This record gives sequence, structure tokens and C-alpha cells, in this order.
Amino acid sequence: MADVEECVFCKVARGKIPAYILHKDEHVLAFHDINPQAPVHVLIVPIKHITDLEAIGAEDADIVARMFGVARKVAQELRFEANGYRLVINNGRPAGQIVPHLHLHVLSGRSFGWPPG
Repeated sequence: MADVEECVFCKVARGKIPAYILHKDEHVLAFHDINPQAPVHVLIVPIKHITDLEAIGAEDADIVARMFGVARKVAQELRFEANGYRLVINNGRPAGQIVPHLHLHVLSGRSFGWPPG
């Protein structure tokens, strides 16, 4: 469990690292990214330490679904849902995942190109 003790997102969830929290329930936490890549950049993480997409178990399906529901809720509460937003999950270091804790990026406030990356 050393990963959980050192994980920056677990520390945010436990209140050990301050964050501008937009949503917290027993399963999911949403907060503003400290290094935003768009005018609006929110991170949504499961409270349970799940390293990446490969580590999701069948018992985690509701948590993952809840992450997407919270993304929609945050978009509505911050009033950017009508302007569009992008959801991104980077899976693994080669794909850009810096923190080894599953997280969903919610990005808005500017135009995004395609293809990404």
C-alpha cells in the first residue's frame, strides 16, 4: 500500500494536500488542476486508489461511471456544457499519464484540435 500513501491524488482525497475541490462524495473527487492546460481544467479521480485503466476491476464499474457523471455535473455547475468540453484519460506514462492514479481530465474554455497529441 505504499503507492496509496505516496500518491498525490490520494493525499488530495485525504485532505493532506490542499485543492480547490468542486465535488466530493464517497467514491469520486473533482478538483481544479494546479497546472491547467485549458482555461477550465478539472481532474476527476476515484477516491479508491486505482492505478490506471488496466487496474479497473469489475467491482469498480460504478466508480468509473460515476466519474463521467461527475464530469457532466461539473460542466453544468461551471456553466461550460453548452460551449463544449473534452474528456481525456491518459493511460500509462507513454500516453502522458504522470500520476499513477486513474484520473479524468475535463477541459474547456478554448477550441481543441483533432487529432489530439
